[in-house]
Amino acid sequence: MKLYTYFRSSAAYRVRIALNLKGIAYDAVPVHLLRNGGEQLSDAYRAINPAALLPALEDDGEVIGQSLAIIEYLEETQPQAPLLPADPMSRARVRALALTVAADTHPLGNLRVLKYLTGQLGLTEEVKLAWQQHWLRTGLTALEQLLANDPRTGRYSHGDTPTLADCCLIPQVFGAQRFGVDMSSYPTIMRIHAACAELPAFQQAHPSQQPDAE
Repeated sequence: MKLYTYFRSSAAYRVRIALNLKGIAYDAVPVHLLRNGGEQLSDAYRAINPAALLPALEDDGEVIGQSLAIIEYLEETQPQAPLLPADPMSRARVRALALTVAADTHPLGNLRVLKYLTGQLGLTEEVKLAWQQHWLRTGLTALEQLLANDPRTGRYSHGDTPTLADCCLIPQVFGAQRFGVDMSSYPTIMRIHAACAELPAFQQAHPSQQPDAE
């Protein structure tokens, strides 16, 4: 099993956490998002993933793109350490929390969006940072309310076992901290973040621990 990854990619970070939680061995294949104009845009990588995005998972000669599709595939094929609860309503809640990050928040700060802002639209770095921080705060505020106001939130985002929601939440916190968002307004998120940080699966998935970390 190969994971095409970049150490700071939030989407790849999600998949690394999931693989580690399930105890699945994999080979990391770094794809540098900035070097040489972006290695993800090369013909070689487009032949693997025509979307030219990370991550991509290769298993038995087949390639899957999109981090949540990859994690759902892992959940279906290797059910040990399940990342989704057993009952349908809880599964829906975990998926909704994950999508609040992966669909509503992360895409607005993705590298290709930011490059378009400063490239084709000619916005300054200061305006770009304000854009990033605005959408990060918007997403985190929604997540904080969803987590703090629901009795199903436990030590982690849903109960006392890490789920798909935590696989998405922790990389989002990393990105927010990296771009200077004040996290004091999100006490529930930061409590969950601290709990996840105690687990080897999350520690080993951290960008600083990747072979291509700079």
